Amino acid sequence: MKHLLSTQDLSRSNTISILDTAEEMAAVGDREVKKLPALRGRTVVNLFFEDSTRTRISFEAAAKRLSADVINFAAKGSSVSKGESLKDTAQTLSAMGADAVVIRHWASGAPHRLAATDWIDAAVINAGDGTHEHPTQALLDAFTMRRHWARLSGTGSEGADLKGMRVAIAGDVLHSRVARSNVWLLRTLGAEVTLVAPPTLLPIGVEKWPCKVSYNLDDTLAQGVDAVMMLRVQGERMNASFFPSTREYSRRWGFDDNRLRALDRLGMKDTIIMHPGPMNRGLEISAAAADSPRSTVLAQVRNGVSVRMAALYLLLSGDTREPAQPVLATAGTAQTKESN
Repeated sequence: MKHLLSTQDLSRSNTISILDTAEEMAAVGDREVKKLPALRGRTVVNLFFEDSTRTRISFEAAAKRLSADVINFAAKGSSVSKGESLKDTAQTLSAMGADAVVIRHWASGAPHRLAATDWIDAAVINAGDGTHEHPTQALLDAFTMRRHWARLSGTGSEGADLKGMRVAIAGDVLHSRVARSNVWLLRTLGAEVTLVAPPTLLPIGVEKWPCKVSYNLDDTLAQGVDAVMMLRVQGERMNASFFPSTREYSRRWGFDDNRLRALDRLGMKDTIIMHPGPMNRGLEISAAAADSPRSTVLAQVRNGVSVRMAALYLLLSGDTREPAQPVLATAGTAQTKESN
């Protein structure tokens, strides 16, 4: 695997390999010294053309825990604001010796363009491109669901998939790269996915996606779900009125206190509530739901670092400039040094 651009490119075995490696990385996060020497000498560039907090910090933490050098590049205040092209920026980073470029861009397809050209000889990770995809978010969501699914079955999560799990993804699907990446990845892992949204917030051609489509959140919940993922209403991407009012949207498609109580009433005591963040509390999700024991929001943030560590490790540890070591062997070496 040279790049991580789309979940559609990931096979079942590729996906499970990433998730299993993330389990090993998660163990590192539980140690007193949360660091491995696995990517010492490598340089990871966070190239962000859109504002971000969670994703950028998560990738930065992941790279630093693997001992990589990190360069954070924000378009605002840089030469990009003066008209510099993506090609010029990429070639500048190449000249600086970047080994991996984590790119978030407002234009769908920008990471693919960067990976397909000879502008830069580095691994490219898509950290979100327009309304297209966000593969590492889908991977951390799947990691979170897999741990929950394994716990319910009383087995370990290593090597497991999500076969039989019922997942509802509700909200602003039209503008959501998270929804697109999750639909493909969850189906690859064997989950049954239902998209829930008003017709105006569903993309053209959604009937060809490997999922079901519903316009009624209450009906979908009544049929039984194991995980409900609420999507952020992306007002900054809306140039028209996609629903009558925020109050109407919250009442019909938001996960409010009544729907939270409905899970108990319907006997779904093990159903989890997810959100990729940031949350619009009171719009797509109520404060009670976001803070309930069912919520996995903070677990998703925590798991994101482990998953991104796994992605960086698998992409960069095979570099021929320096022999790569297995994760466990590397961890053991680091642990020995810490105890000396």
